[in-house]
Amino acid sequence: MESHVSNLKIRNVFIKGTGSYVPEKVIKNDYFERIGSSDEWIFSKLGIRERRVVTNETTSDLAAKAGLRAVENAGLTINDIDLILVATATPDRPAPSCACFVQEKLQAFKTVAFDVAAVCSGALFTISVGVQFIKSGMYSNVLVVGADTFSNITDWDRRDAVFFGDGAGAVVLSATEEDKGFIDFILHSDGRGKEHFTIPAGGSERPATHKTIDQKLHYFQMNGKEVYNTAVKVVPECILEILAKNNKMVQEVDYMIPHQPSIKILEEIARKIEMPFEKVKTNMDRYANTSGGTIPILLDEVHRDGLFKPGDLLLFAAVGAGWTWGTALYKW
Repeated sequence: MESHVSNLKIRNVFIKGTGSYVPEKVIKNDYFERIGSSDEWIFSKLGIRERRVVTNETTSDLAAKAGLRAVENAGLTINDIDLILVATATPDRPAPSCACFVQEKLQAFKTVAFDVAAVCSGALFTISVGVQFIKSGMYSNVLVVGADTFSNITDWDRRDAVFFGDGAGAVVLSATEEDKGFIDFILHSDGRGKEHFTIPAGGSERPATHKTIDQKLHYFQMNGKEVYNTAVKVVPECILEILAKNNKMVQEVDYMIPHQPSIKILEEIARKIEMPFEKVKTNMDRYANTSGGTIPILLDEVHRDGLFKPGDLLLFAAVGAGWTWGTALYKW
């Protein structure tokens, strides 16, 4: 007897809408002269001119605004959304999830809502989760938001304060019968890298005390050399892995939409996979590294600029603390 499962058509999942939001306050590179850095060094090494930081907004405030813009861009209403997923390393509170805050602010009370934690790979990992819910037929429209306010976990007296900014980006994922959407994902993790980018205190391992606060253990700590060395090794390998698996050549990729770690990391990744750098989209000059927000903010900007055309092959790539890293192929 023939299985009914073999007759089920796996639905394609595509990006129906995009949105983003960044806070108004701008901090330019000259601010960091007070800690021994300079605009020339930061821009030449990292590609950053300025970043946005929150004043009286939370991560869920940014996420809700980006999410609403994505829903509107998709031509939907909040009532059409079945699931809200938020990728963040800086939730409003340890509990409940940031996604529940976002759900309340959007008044999307019929939706399911939860967070995914993969730091700078968060948006890509979370999009992959949303895609599976739609492919399975469980949900039809999923709102994925990547949002972070790293300014709240940054020691502004350290030189590594230059790396991050605050912001949120969002996508609405929906089912389609058309020949477009996500082709494949490849995701990796390696917990042996956990010490190279971490927030040491505030969890069950080292709960908050006067001592942890005095020692500034609630701010992020980063081994910049290890971040660079890991990123320029694992991301090119993962890109070549997904291309080979799907019988694609680097030359067939029209645009790369990567996480925004630094311009030097992206240049080295492009060099290793032999991709012309003009295909690599960036916006870190204006926003720095917004962690979970990087890919969806960049995607929203490029989308709204009208750069993509039907049939374009997009390559998404990210690397984050954990270690976590991954890639995705998408047909526009």
